[in-house]
Amino acid sequence: MRYALLGLAVVLTLLAGVRDRFDQWIADTVLPPLVQQTSVEVLDESGQLLRAYTVDDGRWRLEASVAGVDPDFLKMLVAYEDGRFYQHKGVDLWAMARALGQAIWHRDVVSGGSTLTMQVARLIENSGTGHLQGKLRQMRVAWALERRMTKDDILNLYLTRAPYGGNIEGIAAATRLYFGKPPKRLTPSEAALLVALPQSPETRRPDRNYDAAFAARSRVLDRMLAEGRLRPEQVASARAAPLPQRRAAMPMLAPHLADRAVLERPDAAIHRTTLRADLQAQLQQLAKEAVKNQHSGVSLAIVVADHRTGAVLASVGSAGYEEAIGGAAYLDMTRAVRSPGSTLKPLIFGLSFDQGIAHPETMFDDRPMRFGQYAPQNFDGSFRGPLPLRKALQLSLNIPAVALTESIGPARLMSALRTAGTDPKLPSGQAGLAIALGGIGLTLEDLVTLYGGLARLGRPMPLHWRQADVPASAHRLMAPRAAWQVADILADLPPPAGAPRRTLAYKTGTSYGHRDAWAIGFDGALVVGVWMGRPDGTPVPGAFGGDLAAPLLFSAYQRATNRPTPLRPAPPDTLRLSGAALPPNLREFVPRNGSVLPDFDAPKLIFPPEGAKLTALPEGLFAKLQDGAPPFTWLANGAPVDVNPRARQITVPQIGAGFSRLTVIDAKGRSASTSFQITEGP
Repeated sequence: MRYALLGLAVVLTLLAGVRDRFDQWIADTVLPPLVQQTSVEVLDESGQLLRAYTVDDGRWRLEASVAGVDPDFLKMLVAYEDGRFYQHKGVDLWAMARALGQAIWHRDVVSGGSTLTMQVARLIENSGTGHLQGKLRQMRVAWALERRMTKDDILNLYLTRAPYGGNIEGIAAATRLYFGKPPKRLTPSEAALLVALPQSPETRRPDRNYDAAFAARSRVLDRMLAEGRLRPEQVASARAAPLPQRRAAMPMLAPHLADRAVLERPDAAIHRTTLRADLQAQLQQLAKEAVKNQHSGVSLAIVVADHRTGAVLASVGSAGYEEAIGGAAYLDMTRAVRSPGSTLKPLIFGLSFDQGIAHPETMFDDRPMRFGQYAPQNFDGSFRGPLPLRKALQLSLNIPAVALTESIGPARLMSALRTAGTDPKLPSGQAGLAIALGGIGLTLEDLVTLYGGLARLGRPMPLHWRQADVPASAHRLMAPRAAWQVADILADLPPPAGAPRRTLAYKTGTSYGHRDAWAIGFDGALVVGVWMGRPDGTPVPGAFGGDLAAPLLFSAYQRATNRPTPLRPAPPDTLRLSGAALPPNLREFVPRNGSVLPDFDAPKLIFPPEGAKLTALPEGLFAKLQDGAPPFTWLANGAPVDVNPRARQITVPQIGAGFSRLTVIDAKGRSASTSFQITEGP
């Protein structure tokens, strides 16, 4: 008995030594890097994939985790590949013995003995499976992994690295490229295929070997039915489901902004943005459709932001990223510096209201004027005469905008642009009055930022598209009442055909030479900007902001929300009076340094002369016109006269005795009038 006890002690000591040596052997295992390079991902506000990039070797390898994968798939995977995964310590000796016995009995490999942990060991080392030395190495690595990681951590490695055919690695890339969706929710058919694929990813690829993939999926379904993990009707439905016969495309949403995100932070694996994937997809399609019938090389850019937070909700950099549009499809036109045309006029008018220089109902005489050496013209070459500034802004007249800029000062306008959060570029390096009409460089993002500040009643809107990036602005652009007055004027602009009135406060613009067509607008929540033109800056014949960009502005807005938010109410200190009720200093705006230019080509009434006394004739009153641009509109005592609109000599019928006034207006809006007296004949 004593010798037996001694022998037992020796055996136990030897076993303990073997165990210690084994433990030390496992502890000394040098593991390959466990952190593998994964595809850089750009995500929307809810975590939905906008765009991904392949890893260095051209593989799609999206990061995956247990938390982000369908739980039923995980149960099916463990049941089929490694039923004792949660019990063993990395190597399932019972499963290996069973596999060996089956191979001897059937003289063929019937089942494998590799655990999921051993498969992970093979994947991270990129080793084979057929050699004994390789198998032993996998076992050692598997034991080491189990000691250093949790079961979920090991599953995460498998879910990220498992091969699914071609350049697809990991469950997240596989579901994207085979099913066009993330792995969060899978059907039994999809789950069974994804369980079967990693065992032989190339021979079972459904897009190349449909029959082999079908058979492999069926074997998984049969096992799940036999083990009671799927009901017969589930299996029948899964068998009937077709397999994908071609790979889907990875999402390509906001590609320009995604490139920008990666360029700015090249070390980040995940970029979380404020964008909305559904809206981004709709606007990219809108942009692509919008340029189909346009001149060659015309592209489009759109930005939508929530001006309450400054978050960008969608950013379309061009009408197509993969297609070559004028050789410049990869240019992000939301950031391209262009002439803003008339889109700065709301800021100019708002600053004038803010400084007490003018009021929306202040009268301005729109006529040819010179400011030093600068003699601007209205866009259509005509002049409207006296009208309120409200109407001048709605008609986008140039003379009032330049006159107001001269009064507030170009430097003040530049300062306001920077306060708003924009980065204006001056071609000449010095601000002059021409900046009022687009003689400055701004981007679409700049203009959306500017109009966001107007929408916030003069509080600047710092634009941001990264989550957690919320820049602050301490300065005010203008008083709330001034910003509201601008918004109220712009909201009264007639919308494009079919669009509701007073939904958006908006402004259009066209740069010199028809190079850029703009439309920017906002409601109580969103601000939307649209640019259309050629990226290379060449003119687009006949391109006007009102014709091209405005309908797209409203189309983009309607896609952004189906529940418009009303514009903000007027602040309490807003002066809401008619022109006649305004204080004397606000009733009329007269430029300080603007000189009126003679309009030599304006219409002139040659007959009847001013103050003439004429005898009534049966056929009516003879009138003669000189100069002016036809067609002409004739008014007798304010009533239209039905005569040939292109004639310069007319007869005005039915003018009775007494004092009368005759007015003619030409095609450019210029007018001439004369007053006379009709006496009864002798």
